[in-house]
Amino acid sequence: MSTRTDLRRSLEGTAFRQHGFFTAAQALDVGYSYQAQKYHADRGNWVRVDRGVFRLPNWPPSADDEYVRACLRLGRDAVISHETALAVHDLSDANPARINVTVPGGRRERNGILSIHEGAVPPGDREDRDGWRVTTVERTLADVASSTSSQEHLTQAVREALANGVITPRRLRNRAAGLNNRAALRLERAVSTAVEEIQ
Repeated sequence: MSTRTDLRRSLEGTAFRQHGFFTAAQALDVGYSYQAQKYHADRGNWVRVDRGVFRLPNWPPSADDEYVRACLRLGRDAVISHETALAVHDLSDANPARINVTVPGGRRERNGILSIHEGAVPPGDREDRDGWRVTTVERTLADVASSTSSQEHLTQAVREALANGVITPRRLRNRAAGLNNRAALRLERAVSTAVEEIQ
């Protein structure tokens, strides 16, 4: 049987990898019953920050906190995406009002802070960060091409990605070939315009 110290250390090990955050399910896996979780939250040993999400007290805030919370709240397959991923990658002047997150099908949640997109993001299309995931630049630009963002916004993001050397025109054109007609045309137009402007 685990001691309290063992339980605490195990939970802290998980929380340290996630900016001090952890979920009720993770605490349960370590060995904290729901009754014990309520006790620790009521006593101030843990800070309840969201439904089913806690944080160790006095943990210093970070710029990534909102992304960690979104991914933890929506599950292990949740990935920061679309315009929010543009902001993470510092492409264009993206500053979305809500956090865009892509999750596999079947997840429905109404939340004024999150904009949830349905879909699977394979490992090759995402980057793992400390406690959260974000779509790669290539996948992000494809997602934005498939969204309602303006053509100018997409072109700006593509131009900056190409100028920074984080993607090539060829890779983006290959990606466009797998998109629906509208998205493929938008991405191809953005690449062509951006290449002309850079040269």
